[in-house]
Amino acid sequence: MRQVDHFIVGGSGGGSGRTHKVWNPSTGEVQAEVALGDAALLDRAIEAAKKVQPGWAMTNPQRRARVMFRFKELIEANMQDLAELLASEHGKVVDDAKGDVQRGLEVIEYACGIPQVLKGEYTLGAGPGIDVYSMRQPIGIGAGITPFNFPAMIPMWMFGMAIAAGNAFILKPSERDPSVPVRLAELFLEAGAPEGLLQVVHGDKEMVDAILDHPDIAGVSFVGSSDIAHYVYKRGVENGKRVQAMGGAKNHGIVMPDADLDQVVNDLAGAAFGSAGERCMALPVVVPVGEDTAERLKEKLIPAINALRVGVSNDPDAHYGPVVTPEHKARIEQWIDTAEQEGAEIVVDGRGFSLQGHEKGFFVGPTLIDRVTPKMKSYQEEIFGPVLQIVRAADFEEAVRLPSEHQYGNGVAIFTRNGHAAREFASRVNVGMVGVNVPIPVPVSYHSFGGWKRSGFGDTNQYGTEGLKFWTKVKTVTQRWPDGGGDGSNAFLIPTMG
Repeated sequence: MRQVDHFIVGGSGGGSGRTHKVWNPSTGEVQAEVALGDAALLDRAIEAAKKVQPGWAMTNPQRRARVMFRFKELIEANMQDLAELLASEHGKVVDDAKGDVQRGLEVIEYACGIPQVLKGEYTLGAGPGIDVYSMRQPIGIGAGITPFNFPAMIPMWMFGMAIAAGNAFILKPSERDPSVPVRLAELFLEAGAPEGLLQVVHGDKEMVDAILDHPDIAGVSFVGSSDIAHYVYKRGVENGKRVQAMGGAKNHGIVMPDADLDQVVNDLAGAAFGSAGERCMALPVVVPVGEDTAERLKEKLIPAINALRVGVSNDPDAHYGPVVTPEHKARIEQWIDTAEQEGAEIVVDGRGFSLQGHEKGFFVGPTLIDRVTPKMKSYQEEIFGPVLQIVRAADFEEAVRLPSEHQYGNGVAIFTRNGHAAREFASRVNVGMVGVNVPIPVPVSYHSFGGWKRSGFGDTNQYGTEGLKFWTKVKTVTQRWPDGGGDGSNAFLIPTMG
């Protein structure tokens, strides 16, 4: 059986001796085992990082950017292989897997411009003969703890910015689909990065705690469920680290009466069911405003959902593939059971879905649930599967209130032709990322990604200028070069007293 090992300096001998199964979600078979590390293995990786990081930080930003440019070239050259490897372990179809890689690559492209974005500020003549300037310096060693649903994109969101800014980086990816993160680290080394700058350690909670407790790790970036995000944030901060921890989501799509429903249905098919709904920026709740809008939308949704093709990850005609593990399949179907028990209407039922020739695969059919209310547990919690819920709103005010009062505040979208309604909604809704006729409003790489409420813990978002701020610390220098000969005429004055 294939073994997936750590990627650390000196090889990965040792560790806990424990392993974790890596499934092929399309067939339901175990295809590999990944080694799980412990605190001692992390110590070895940290020692290697400590040796290489100071020299990397002193390397001028242009030279660091050249490594990023070369890494970008290697990712593009290996795109097909990376996507196929990713799809084989995650279950998403290959086209979705390419999108996973590409969205991470866009942050690497932003990191290629690190000489420009690292420039500090300068004030000439802040006081008599006094100049003040600031510089951004790396925090030292950063760590990333990443989820299974985007095993290429989210690691690159993290280590791209961190390393370009001059830090070393320890990546702990999900043990469910660990191979692509290791391959990214191999390509980064091939791109010219010094050995030890980017290392990959695998593990479960034991490794997470070791990262959060290690005194030499200065910053931790996390993406996962909200309960664990809160735990990571609290424990990391208690240990004196800066922490950004992104949690779960329950994104809403508001459909105004004037919306183009054909376009809405097309957008929902991808946003709710693409990647089997296993993404924090999926759109699992649609909120039609008014009963007429709800009925017209439902009438169009049913045939569109029934036309979705579920297939194995390498089926070029499939709209989406299996979910990641048998446990996750069971969890999604349990949430559908719960919604039914709560009184919701199961319009299209994906439970018990079986794909001919792949009966052991972890497939869940597309599901549409109507008459969902805010009091239902199935609405309050994240399902993270190919399930779309309809929550009917009586008017615009209720449509604003629903996502604003939900415990999660990651993303939201409004579909309308009315510019005033869109502007009002975007301004008032209590959610971190808003789309106007855009179903999945993930910001481009030179802006930043981050949710509100239980979707995000910490003060700084992922990537873009916010990411740069997270992975650097500001040093401010006040300097004076005296002209005089010691007669006191050039006595120092604090600039604000000048």
